[in-house]
Amino acid sequence: MLARNLGSAAPAAGARALAALAGAPPTEQLSVFDGPLKALHRDRAARLPLAPDPLVDVVADRLLDRLEDCRRTFERAVILGGAGAKVAERLAGGRAGIQEIIHVDTSLGMLERARSHAEASSSGRAHPPTRYVHWQPDSEVLPLEPASADLVVSCLGMHWVNDVPGVMFQCRHALKPDGLFLAAMFGGQTLQELRIACTVAQQEREGGVSARVSPLAQVRDGGNLLTRAGLAIPAVDVDEVQVHYRDPMQLVEHLRSMGESNALLKRRLGLPRSVALATAAAYTGLFAEEDGSIPATYEVIYMTGWAPHPSQQQAAKRGSATVSFEDLVADLGTEGDGGSGGSSGGSSGGVSGGSSGTLPSSAP
Repeated sequence: MLARNLGSAAPAAGARALAALAGAPPTEQLSVFDGPLKALHRDRAARLPLAPDPLVDVVADRLLDRLEDCRRTFERAVILGGAGAKVAERLAGGRAGIQEIIHVDTSLGMLERARSHAEASSSGRAHPPTRYVHWQPDSEVLPLEPASADLVVSCLGMHWVNDVPGVMFQCRHALKPDGLFLAAMFGGQTLQELRIACTVAQQEREGGVSARVSPLAQVRDGGNLLTRAGLAIPAVDVDEVQVHYRDPMQLVEHLRSMGESNALLKRRLGLPRSVALATAAAYTGLFAEEDGSIPATYEVIYMTGWAPHPSQQQAAKRGSATVSFEDLVADLGTEGDGGSGGSSGGSSGGVSGGSSGTLPSSAP
């Protein structure tokens, strides 16, 4: 079933109104991205056949691998935009006990392609009932009922949202107590080679620089976003994936096939041919490998959080410790005699540096 709406979506200011009603501080929304244009980009990408994409596949797999560590089941799952078809396919064949999927996207084309793919891939085996819901691209209000989902997943879609804190708060509001929120979004180091090449080319040809690649969140923002949304037990991981292309044009084709073209509100219309050629030349000259291929770096930020529930592990109350810090230091000093004095480094603040890898070209 393909629906254009679900429930009673509020007007454009509904995200802040919802936050106020729930006792959360309102978010000041700064519009950076053109939502309707991004929906058109994704509609255009949806007209292409749904072919395997190593980048999307590895990100979706690494994100949903987190479900394998959960002992509980998630009967009702919500998928928000991004690589929705891949996520739905993985959830349908996983061990999370999914009984129903609600697939939400700003692109009607992507919803239709996901529906067709689900019907084709599920022949001969059971597939959870799925509802396909159109999320109005000019609104940041999710078409979801409160406490209606056990799991909310956003894979490579959150980085195009203007009010990320507000949308994440709505995700928490849509979760049942002890429900799980999973998200993967491109981070600030994504396409760093392309950013450098664009800067070099524009300075050479135009004597200045304009934004050609979208601004992205930094790793340090992940924990703050989860906490601000009211999610418990927040965790943030980061991966770096490199994809190799035969030339810069294949990179551009891959971005278009994912619906990842520039959608900045203050973007420049059109790219002069001389600047485009200079960008390609700078990219190749600065970053080409011995075999002539060019690398593109994708930084992926993974975020995990739970809707609060009394059964979850809680921090001890201040002053409830039964062992003094001085005794602990003395014990550690005794055990460490003759040792190396302990280790340094490691992760802090719930952020860990994940694995990095290299993928072959994934453009169609």
